[in-house]
Amino acid sequence: MLVDEFGREVTGVRVSLTDRCNFDCVYCHNEGLGDTRGPMDPQDDEMSADDVVRFLEVAAEFDVDAVKFTGGEPMLREDLTDIVRRTPDELAVSMTTNGTFLPDRAEELVDAGLERVNVSQDALDPDDFAKVTQSGAYEQVLEGVEAALDAGLAPVKLNMVVFKGTKPYLPEMVDHVAENDGLRLQLIEYMPELVGNADWAVDTAAMHEWLAGQADRIEQREMHGRSRYFIDGGMVEVVDPVGNEEFCANCHRVRVTHDGYLKGCLNRNDDLRPMGEMTRAEIRETFRETVDNRVPYYGEYMVEEDGEWVVNEKYLDDPPTADD
Repeated sequence: MLVDEFGREVTGVRVSLTDRCNFDCVYCHNEGLGDTRGPMDPQDDEMSADDVVRFLEVAAEFDVDAVKFTGGEPMLREDLTDIVRRTPDELAVSMTTNGTFLPDRAEELVDAGLERVNVSQDALDPDDFAKVTQSGAYEQVLEGVEAALDAGLAPVKLNMVVFKGTKPYLPEMVDHVAENDGLRLQLIEYMPELVGNADWAVDTAAMHEWLAGQADRIEQREMHGRSRYFIDGGMVEVVDPVGNEEFCANCHRVRVTHDGYLKGCLNRNDDLRPMGEMTRAEIRETFRETVDNRVPYYGEYMVEEDGEWVVNEKYLDDPPTADD
């Protein structure tokens, strides 16, 4: 198992299969929807299924034990089921999706080896949902969640990005997961560093305080020190990385972009390292380099000065390159 210079073992990988998406969420940092007509073969700029599987086989050599497939929308890949089926047995397989294609594909994906799924759902009212996602697929998402549950993927985590536009929907989302067995709510802090619109951010401390006031029980997860609130039989988990040094100090994942670059941090784009022709030797070398050069985003790459987070000057003066 590879360990970076901050003592963090790399136990998981997050693999983007495409940057295309059939939603146009207002909080997303993706530029352009791409071809979203439906599941199709990989596009020219996307890793092939063979490339993805070869990378995962190398990751397994380093005792990585989990992979999460993401996008864009990963289910826009027709070969997703084949990729899941060919994923090494040592890796637990999960996926983040908007859920629109789950009604037709959940069962086949579970048969192929998918174990967990996160479904993006920011609102329970169709009009509110459309405002956030720029999509009219509300009913498809609900059907997708049900299909995931029917296929045995419980618990299904509903991902809700919390910003000023969605904060009013929080109480009913909490009630929704409490009233529906098999659902959990994951509240994701809005990240203005990625998408701008800093005035959209909400006070996460106040959100924690509100949840604590509703909770029957509170737990702290070992991973990232995340808080879990158990409310009326439902479970709500908060993912709040912004300005959170503890979150970054406990990150055990590396990321793979859809076009075959490794990166040590989700938030950084100046540490991208290409895997070349995707041979096993090139993948091994790039994987080692990426882990060796990982730094915590907050507290190392972003440092606090006069109450504000700014980029550490040493990364501005001498940013890492693929040759470092």
